[in-house]
Amino acid sequence: MMSSIEFTGTDTGAVEVAVDAARESATRAGGAGIPRERPESPKAPVRTGPVTMAKALNAALADAMTAEAGVVMFGEDVGTLGGVFRITDGLADRFGTGRCFDTPLAESGIAGMAVGMAINGIRPVIEMQFDAFAYPAFEQIASHIAKMRNRTSGRMALPIVIRIPYAGGIGGVEHHCDSSEAYYAHTPGLKVVTPATVADAYLLLRAAIDSDDPVVFMEPKKLYFAKDPVDLDALREQYDAGRSGPGAGADPRAALESGGAAVARQGTDATLVAYGPSVPTALAAAEASQAEGRSLEVVDVRTIVPFDDATVTASVRKTGRVVVISEETGFGSVAGEIAARIQERCFHSLAAPVLRVTGFDVPYPAPKLEQYFLPSVDRILDAVDDLQWED
Repeated sequence: MMSSIEFTGTDTGAVEVAVDAARESATRAGGAGIPRERPESPKAPVRTGPVTMAKALNAALADAMTAEAGVVMFGEDVGTLGGVFRITDGLADRFGTGRCFDTPLAESGIAGMAVGMAINGIRPVIEMQFDAFAYPAFEQIASHIAKMRNRTSGRMALPIVIRIPYAGGIGGVEHHCDSSEAYYAHTPGLKVVTPATVADAYLLLRAAIDSDDPVVFMEPKKLYFAKDPVDLDALREQYDAGRSGPGAGADPRAALESGGAAVARQGTDATLVAYGPSVPTALAAAEASQAEGRSLEVVDVRTIVPFDDATVTASVRKTGRVVVISEETGFGSVAGEIAARIQERCFHSLAAPVLRVTGFDVPYPAPKLEQYFLPSVDRILDAVDDLQWED
């Protein structure tokens, strides 16, 4: 199934153009839509690089398939083509078409087949080609994948990973840029994970595949070709040893069990809480705010479910002010849930109401308008200005 966005070889055309445009989208002095050099991941010694998030995800899949013969990867165009974004490139050649293969254009069938495989001891990793393409599979995901362990009183686990390229920033059209995380986060029985760095992409995907619970692994497609100077060999050693690494937040296996937010940038005046594609924008806003005399802390949620209340509330209690940032529409959003949890736990520490910067409550717009829909440095800094600062 080919989408309206196609990639050939290693050409990242549409993504690179969109990311370049996003970098120029903010006009406020000192701001940038996405920093030209993303903050380095301090999770492993740097000996090689740079590495793209796409390459890190590919390596995580390959390493998981090497470590356990029961891990299989399937979906639309993931075999011969290697995926629309080339995340599964080379896996079919390396592991054979019995372990990495293409399926018919039937998302519900893909999810249903994964259920049968998992019941019989296989660990399926399935790809939904784009975020909104996953909706036909939602009944299988919500009614069966999420509930099987509870339905069997814990006797039957479904170790399924559902990989979903999601969110905007690539100049895509409707049905290619949805931020659908709230649907899955609202469904008990599912874990929902989204990385913002190259290192986390590798570590969290390895942990998701090793988990005995179903995991919806949401991959920010605009970050697929963002680069960090990380050492994949060091990440493999780090994961196998169960280490978190300096500044990396919780060990990835522990993060999948109890939540694993990480402080991506230290600050004292206010906290920006973000996840996935919004983290680089939050970091850029914090950098711009520093030039204006404010110190903003940035917390990367990493695991939406389970949610790490401890790390988030510790930051908010320190700063007293908070803005929650996400690309999804605001009404009924994950950002709204995070804001509620902060208010419930940090009420007496707050110097101002919790604010949100999200997408607007409209269907995802045409490519030329997405810069106005997505959270930007300007919108974040405007929200920070509204946090009832004393003159």
